[in-house]
Amino acid sequence: MASKADLLQAVDDHQNELLALLDRLVSFETMSPPARNTAAIQQFTDAELTKVGFETKRVPFYKGDELLSAEKVGTDAESFHSLLLNGHVDVATVDRDSWDTDPFKVTQKGDLLFGRGVSDMKGGVASFMYIFTLLHKLGIELPGNLKFQSVVGEEAGEAGTKTLLKNGEKADFAVVGDTSNMNFQGQGGVITGWITLKSPHIYHDGNRAAMITTGGGLKAANMIEKMMVVIQALEKLERYWGITKRYPGFAPGIDTINPAYIEGGLHPAYIPSEAKLWITVHFYPNENVDDITQEIEKQVIAAAKADPWLRDNLPTFKWGGDSLLADKGEVFPSLELDPDYPGMKALEKSYADIVKAKPIVGMSPSVSDSGWFGYYHIPAVDFGPGTMEQAHSDNESLSLKQLMEYTKIMAAFIFDWCHTKGEQS
Repeated sequence: MASKADLLQAVDDHQNELLALLDRLVSFETMSPPARNTAAIQQFTDAELTKVGFETKRVPFYKGDELLSAEKVGTDAESFHSLLLNGHVDVATVDRDSWDTDPFKVTQKGDLLFGRGVSDMKGGVASFMYIFTLLHKLGIELPGNLKFQSVVGEEAGEAGTKTLLKNGEKADFAVVGDTSNMNFQGQGGVITGWITLKSPHIYHDGNRAAMITTGGGLKAANMIEKMMVVIQALEKLERYWGITKRYPGFAPGIDTINPAYIEGGLHPAYIPSEAKLWITVHFYPNENVDDITQEIEKQVIAAAKADPWLRDNLPTFKWGGDSLLADKGEVFPSLELDPDYPGMKALEKSYADIVKAKPIVGMSPSVSDSGWFGYYHIPAVDFGPGTMEQAHSDNESLSLKQLMEYTKIMAAFIFDWCHTKGEQS
């Protein structure tokens, strides 16, 4: 059987195959929004994985979208570690007029590869699939199970990864190959929520004077104006969090509450009888969704009870959701890293062997699907090529040197980890 050294040499020898694969993945216009356009790329990925010995399963998601999970069963899976690699194939929306090249074709200029998704994160997906091909080409059989998830929905807060993990997919360790500039990253969490104020009655705007003038006699309120009570309560809590909370790897004040969108009223002839505020909440890795939402509700309800009208018409709350597009809500759980976990140690060794330096271990300024692995108690890390500056950008690019370096690290790690004995697979 070929050795790890043979595998690493093959990464260099067949570089053009990696670039051709990346170009093929980029050619699928899987923008989200509008989404509902990933069935074709998942069918392509399914066929490619089947060629190299993976057992595959496509899971229906939204109409036009599919999830794909694949596994290459190890030769001694009961005794050796299993590994799960995860990547999303949906990409950010494109304004073609702002691009200097065709966004759906990889264009190389020196060390840079241009194309939508090369950094976020078809570069990582291409790297994984390329390694699978080389393992097959070299006849390398891994003792431990090697698993792969090609998911969709990450760009719109849709629960692609959550759906597969909720169905019971697991492994001893998981690597999410999303944009991290080859740093080892955990993340804070994000949840969106709707806060609704609703009047029990609807009034013509001709009644406004009776509502606001001394002696008017009409106990009523404008819900858009009353929403200011809610926003001020959120601002006070946000400032309090910034003063009192900290987490290593984050600058103070990263835990924010953003009033992102507000809607209310019928038209100018009516007093607004309903208003809804859509907020985005960022929290630290050592916090959970339930505690955070309860704290916000407690703060807002207290402010409402101090208001003479709202105390009899308290706000209501709706948290999270499985899609920003379908139900206007999302959740990205947080991920705490365990630097002493054997999988992290093994990945760190592979990194050091290839790069001749230690990796930077820290926290992502954004969020990815990696948090779902923490939520389902699977040790994991976000580790991928590409920079946050390039993700979603016009003329998105990726360093070829970094992509090759990343591929070698992951090839070495896959070989070593799946050859390491563990308690379960």
